[in-house]
Amino acid sequence: MELLAERPRSVGELAELTGLRQPQTTKHLQTLAKAGLVTVFPLGQRRVYALETAPLTQLERHLRRLIDAAAANADERDVVERYRAAIEAESAMAEQNRWADGRRFEFERTLAAAREIVWRHWVDADLLGSWLAPPSMTITDCGLEPVPGGRAVLDYRDPEGRHYHSAGTVRAATEPEHLAFDLSVLDADGAVSFTGRYDLALDIVADGTRLRLTLTITDTAVEAVPYIAGIGTGWGQVLDNLAAITEGISRS
Repeated sequence: MELLAERPRSVGELAELTGLRQPQTTKHLQTLAKAGLVTVFPLGQRRVYALETAPLTQLERHLRRLIDAAAANADERDVVERYRAAIEAESAMAEQNRWADGRRFEFERTLAAAREIVWRHWVDADLLGSWLAPPSMTITDCGLEPVPGGRAVLDYRDPEGRHYHSAGTVRAATEPEHLAFDLSVLDADGAVSFTGRYDLALDIVADGTRLRLTLTITDTAVEAVPYIAGIGTGWGQVLDNLAAITEGISRS
């Protein structure tokens, strides 16, 4: 195509310049012609091919849109890269069971919504399901019954059809300010990969509601590496979802 960009050329000329045999050159040119990228001009015994710039201009615009979209969403790629790095780092430490026991994660957000609205988005199963799914995941079951001993469950399905099941119980609930619960991530055989002990506090502030979530890890199996590695990023993403949804409700 670079040769055709200079000027129209015959099959024989292109074959000589590229070092290909004429049948190979003809086959490549026919493919380009079917794609609308070149036009063939029969000139007596010769067939001369010329480059068409219009489809290339369209392709340029399309590629520019792709580049702009990729640049605008570069943070999504960064998430994947950080997750891969986290898995590698955690794998180096996961030599025996309970390798991550006692590890603590803390998350905080100021949400532009009343505390009662935020509370409902934790204890109403439908509202909980509206924000708790990380990107590309689909929630198939979820719930936090806000009573001591209440059911706690969180099930996902990924785009490949794999299912992820977590189950546990609510330890304490004081509406609309405090919720404590345990969730154990289970493998395909029902064995515990790790248990998360969650403590949620909701406080009224001038801008709305301050959310503080503490997660302490226990019962860690060696196979829990991918889950542990994704906790920081995953909870960061879903809490951003919660912030956006509750802010939208408050504005409406």
